[in-house]
Amino acid sequence: MSAAPTVMHRDDAALRVFDTGQGELPVVFQHGLGGDANQVAQNFPDGPSCRRLTVECRAQGGSGAGSKRPFSIAMFADDVLAAADAAGLDRFIAGGISMGAAIALRLAACHPDRVLGLVLVRPAWAFAAAPQNMRPYTEVADLIRRLPLAEARDTFASSATSARFRTEAPDNLASLLGFFQRENADVFAEVMQAIANDGPGVTRALAASLARPTLIIGSGIDLVHPLATARELAETIRNAVFAEVTPKATDKDRHFAEIRAAIGAFLDRNFNNQDQS
Repeated sequence: MSAAPTVMHRDDAALRVFDTGQGELPVVFQHGLGGDANQVAQNFPDGPSCRRLTVECRAQGGSGAGSKRPFSIAMFADDVLAAADAAGLDRFIAGGISMGAAIALRLAACHPDRVLGLVLVRPAWAFAAAPQNMRPYTEVADLIRRLPLAEARDTFASSATSARFRTEAPDNLASLLGFFQRENADVFAEVMQAIANDGPGVTRALAASLARPTLIIGSGIDLVHPLATARELAETIRNAVFAEVTPKATDKDRHFAEIRAAIGAFLDRNFNNQDQS
């Protein structure tokens, strides 16, 4: 990753953009809801062959929220495309984690002439908006917007949702509880509510028509990113490759290592040492 991010202004939002500035293979890779460029670095195998671009989405990482509303996956995808344009990336591989996967899918569907391939890691959306697995985010957002933060956290921690996640998906629960500790919790609650009720805006038929090398990675012990969602996308997108990795709740280091290895192998097999012009 470059020593320091640059700042791109979109409307009145200042967005941090990370560009490794090396390698012949251009990859735009986005973080999940509430994540940042550090999350991307955990999951993506940066190396000399790739030039990776990551935008920290509005009100996430070190990026400002701006005043434009509503927040949406389409808005974030437009921001990412603007960053790719500014970096001179005419064609690129689009990828991301969770929300980042939804952004990548939208880019491929709306700008098929720009996207060479897809890498969708732990997708939380398939084709419908406001999937049931994203409801805990709206629950957290509602509490943050209605109650003082300490009370909101205690209320959620004692909820039925929290009890279920504590047993079935402890890693998800840790992430959800962390949202109450954010410095920008109020504005991020707006982001959570809007994005959790949104979707990539890509129909099943359109996804099925995508003729791009595609890797989809899923894992178990994860109620926010159901393995069934990853499998549904893999079964829909033509010739997609599916990889199941060790759950993060079981072994974080192995989880990230397996994701990086799967992405690296996919890129080597389909793109490295090939002319991308």
